[in-house]
Amino acid sequence: MSRGQRARSAGVRFGSDGWRRVSLWGLLGVCVLAVVAGVALFTPVLSVRTVKIEGVVAVPQQQVRELLEIPSGRSMLRIDTTAIARRVASIPKVRTARVQRVFPSTVRVTVVERAPALYFESPQGAHLLDAESVEFAIEDAPIGVPKLVTDHPASDAPVTKAAVAVIAAVPPALAIQVDEVVARSISDISLNLKDGRTVVWGGMNDAARKSAVVLPLLTRPGTVFDVSSPNLVTVK
Repeated sequence: MSRGQRARSAGVRFGSDGWRRVSLWGLLGVCVLAVVAGVALFTPVLSVRTVKIEGVVAVPQQQVRELLEIPSGRSMLRIDTTAIARRVASIPKVRTARVQRVFPSTVRVTVVERAPALYFESPQGAHLLDAESVEFAIEDAPIGVPKLVTDHPASDAPVTKAAVAVIAAVPPALAIQVDEVVARSISDISLNLKDGRTVVWGGMNDAARKSAVVLPLLTRPGTVFDVSSPNLVTVK
């Protein structure tokens, strides 16, 4: 065998040995990762020790905790954050819920509660509606929340949805003055103010233009301020 052939043969043998060593190290690495994963998943090393609940005011913390369903000693990696968030969001007063892992041992639950935009009365009490016309409670209406006055109020009724959309569109400086929202139809909605004046808003159309003209209009003397046609406003 020539010197070149011996060199090539030695190179082949060295390459095979090198690949075997790489394979062995790779197998060892996989085994180590498997052990680490097992420790993290099935031992108390990364178990949940603390649960932080943020954003709750009207919703009792205990009600949220009962829906978390996190067993004692459960690994952080084995909790289903999506399922937990879905259960918390099923509380009527909760608008959204977010669940996060904060390693090494904390689960953070962030809640955004529904805020009342309007309410309507029934024999059962005051029905609270949020800015999306979702009814989330029957209880005493908070101070400052306008009352909806309409013939057949219901969270899914078009007239009710229109009234909610209107109160959500008015400028904040006007919204705090509103005592009642009177909705005769989806295009005939008025705002009765706490000082006895009335703003005739009309329908949901041209909300931005109406919002721009209504506050300057309210500086004029009068009792009825009509912005239903924002390009031709009137005061009586």
